[in-house]
Amino acid sequence: MSGRTLMPLLSRGSIASPSRQHSLHTLLAWRCGAPASRSRSLVTPLVRRSISTSLPNLPLFRALQDHDQSNLAVVHSASARSFTYGNLVADVLQAKERLLQSAGGGKDGLSGERVAFLAENSYDYVVTLLSILASDAIALPLSPAFPVGELKYIMDNSQAKVLLATEKYAAKAQELVKAGLDREPVLDIKEKIKVGANNTGSVSLEDIGVESRGGMMLYTSGTTNRPKGVLIPQSALTAQATSLLQAWNYTPQDRLLHLLPLHHIHGTVNAIVTPILAGSSIEFMFPFNTDAVWTRLAAPFLPQTSPSTSRSKITFLTAVPTIYNRLLTSFPNLPTPTQEAARKAISPENLRLNISGSAALPTPTKKAWSDLSNGNVLLERYGMTEVGMAISCGLDFTDRVDGSVGWPLPSVEARLVDTETNEVINPGEELDTTTGREREGEIQLRGPTIFKEYWANDKATQESFVPDETDPKRPWFKTGDVAVRRPVPTAGHGTSGEWAQGPMYFIQGRRSVDIIKTGGEKVSALEVERELLSLPQIAEAAVVGLPSEQWGQKVAAIVVLRPEYRTSGGGKNGDKPWGAMDMRRALKDRLAGYKMPQEMKVLEGVIPRNAMGKVNKKMLVKEVFGI
Repeated sequence: MSGRTLMPLLSRGSIASPSRQHSLHTLLAWRCGAPASRSRSLVTPLVRRSISTSLPNLPLFRALQDHDQSNLAVVHSASARSFTYGNLVADVLQAKERLLQSAGGGKDGLSGERVAFLAENSYDYVVTLLSILASDAIALPLSPAFPVGELKYIMDNSQAKVLLATEKYAAKAQELVKAGLDREPVLDIKEKIKVGANNTGSVSLEDIGVESRGGMMLYTSGTTNRPKGVLIPQSALTAQATSLLQAWNYTPQDRLLHLLPLHHIHGTVNAIVTPILAGSSIEFMFPFNTDAVWTRLAAPFLPQTSPSTSRSKITFLTAVPTIYNRLLTSFPNLPTPTQEAARKAISPENLRLNISGSAALPTPTKKAWSDLSNGNVLLERYGMTEVGMAISCGLDFTDRVDGSVGWPLPSVEARLVDTETNEVINPGEELDTTTGREREGEIQLRGPTIFKEYWANDKATQESFVPDETDPKRPWFKTGDVAVRRPVPTAGHGTSGEWAQGPMYFIQGRRSVDIIKTGGEKVSALEVERELLSLPQIAEAAVVGLPSEQWGQKVAAIVVLRPEYRTSGGGKNGDKPWGAMDMRRALKDRLAGYKMPQEMKVLEGVIPRNAMGKVNKKMLVKEVFGI
């Protein structure tokens, strides 16, 4: 463990002692004579010993070993701090050894235990995540942006045994431990990893001898209910990453610009686990800043002004619609040379894949990005915490159809179950034979990518799966999302792969909040939102259902107007602000009467969203309408 200063740790024996473990709530590394906590008298130095040279014989670690060790694994955009795959292997080994020594506790070590961690978007996050998986533990990434109260709920619900934190979040971690957790964890503050601090020779792959109990646990966003811990076994993580690798063709030549939070499936599986499985390079830039992103994208196509300026082009970008909207809004303010270079950077010949997900992509955003990038079409996909990515459009531009999320990904089985009759909608049965209308169905999924369970919530787990009468051992997961399936003549001919064929899926919304039943008709809130967002007056929109004595529910719109339409007098709307009657006139040729919003509320500022751009509609209705 040479190469960097070791921090004092509790000895393994003292942690394992049942009589003392509860009181040992803190395992701190003290630097520069920092004051000790109440448990300092119990702190003893970690026994120094050589770094273990074995990793679990599991697909992710086999890939890690097989990659060209000189290839770039991770780089920090702002500081140019970079690490090769050789560095990554050595640092994961060291971090795994440290974790097991400090908090192993018994013959099974950390197998199946929850290890929570607070880390910035960085190489240190990647090493921490992989070291936990290598310890056969369950990695529990926490959002540093969450208040202590929310983090306490997650810690109490998960019963995490260990809490790791980087130096940046040491104070928050200590505050969390002092909040009175149900199970007081071992707390370990980690130094920032230095480039080349650890070195190792050959790495062996060791069978763990029993079925792996490791994996990752992410908490649902809680936009409809209290957050639930979603336990994703390591086998499911690997299956999710393998499926994406096949569909999106990650390669060692890819350089992915990482702009996403790391406590969601999008930022972890799509943008860390899968590129690492493929041997790609990850470049972290966080927090998100539009000027910094444009400057970085443009850098390889501008005259070099600084030795630290990266000359490697970004080939892979995955983000949420909010990010693309902010980039588009800020683009006109860039210097002309940066604009020209940035447009070249995001063109199809340089940015080979640009993906939008985690929230519905407005048509105007998709079109504006395509126009700016010389025809680079955003790829839409569908996924959720419980299943990873499940449905995706294809790599071929003809397989990226506006409003569609594509086809089930490799290894994913999907079906639609009619929301009215509860019958499976088989291929060819997409239209109601009586009315001729499309049949809406709940998306149900199964396969190796599906999560195992909701942590400590057997009732929710059981309610989320439905048995298959023909195959009882392989139940279907009920996503709660409603879709229609329709053929698109220009798409689905296998040009993106064998998996991308046949009718495409079009998401209608969340069954609990996005399907509005009014006067015997069903309205997709997402469809109405897409039409609203296509109007030049509207910057943001959320469509909800409100109680109605006459209709059961009525459609209501909550909107944010573009600045030029907000105030009366002058502007583009004459002498009065744009209002509900203007909205109805603009939509009368686009929407059937029963789909038309009966109420419209205009918000100042922005519509509240979570880190992934999702709107908590139940909370929004309460705040805006008082219902």
